Amino acid sequence: MRQQKRRVGIRATAYLFSFVVILYVVVFMNTPYIVYQPGSASEVAPMIKVENADPQEQGTFMMTTVSASYANVALLISSLFNSNSEVVLKETRLQDKTEQEYAAEQVFYMNSSQSYAVQAAYHAAGIPYEDVVDYLYVFSVPEAASQGQFKPGDKIISVEGQQAADPEGLSKLLSVHAIGDTVNVVLERGGKEMKEQVKLVGVKNPETSALRPGFGVVIGAVQKVEPKEAGKGVSFVDTKVGGPSAGLMFTMEIYNRLTPGDLTRGHRVAGTGTIDAEGKVGPIGGVKHKIVAADRKGAEIFFVPKDNYAEAKAKADQIGTKMKLVSVSTLSDALKYMEELPEVKS
Repeated sequence: MRQQKRRVGIRATAYLFSFVVILYVVVFMNTPYIVYQPGSASEVAPMIKVENADPQEQGTFMMTTVSASYANVALLISSLFNSNSEVVLKETRLQDKTEQEYAAEQVFYMNSSQSYAVQAAYHAAGIPYEDVVDYLYVFSVPEAASQGQFKPGDKIISVEGQQAADPEGLSKLLSVHAIGDTVNVVLERGGKEMKEQVKLVGVKNPETSALRPGFGVVIGAVQKVEPKEAGKGVSFVDTKVGGPSAGLMFTMEIYNRLTPGDLTRGHRVAGTGTIDAEGKVGPIGGVKHKIVAADRKGAEIFFVPKDNYAEAKAKADQIGTKMKLVSVSTLSDALKYMEELPEVKS
């Protein structure tokens, strides 16, 4: 009897161990893959604040996203049965970057996209503006000595109490110190201010190859666009997404609020595409997933960059959407299309 109980106990332990191992493999174990799927189609109006905005907007402009998940085994298996899933190697997305560096890069691209959207909207609306550096942004921290004090995504607020206007300004601030000196740095990380005492490391001067004092981080400048006309300021709330592809739809919404009348004309309009200061619309990735996301949210019109149109049309035909795909190369193309649409009567 005692041996039987012992065998039952051993069997139960083996079952439990097997269950834990299977659970770990299926749910928690990392794989070298990423699964792309349709993300969201979100109204951009709540993401943007415009001073003295024209209030008329019966329809809506929507940005579209792609859902990208670092895959576990369970997700890989489920993706086999989902015609809207796409499995790719993680290294295809990350290349030589870490996950943290890639995420920081996407946030930078989103911030840059917002700045370009404001510039393009001001340009189209005839509002003069100036472009100034808002803050310096940390992309990556290749120097091991600096990794304890900087992280990808940090904002550099000040050095020794002074704000660096741009990367060249930061180099000038640090040039009065020597390699090995410690300087006081104020950072912003995750919305919280942090104070660090940073030991300067030797950084190679790209022009002379000589070493100069620096942080050992890769940085970029985030621009802020300021109107020269009072009461026309534009600001953004946190969108919680990254990448540059919402540029066109941000611009459409901003332009609509800066100018009289309702550009939406009562329609539900989605789209994607990068934007530059002159209003040129550039191609993006994942358009086939964005088509599905927009269709699920009932979009009537989808603006797609010219270079992405063939892929978008193939997916639209596959899912049988009633959305009208509109190929655009510039902001002017999109504005002209909207201005010629009949207004929806409520």
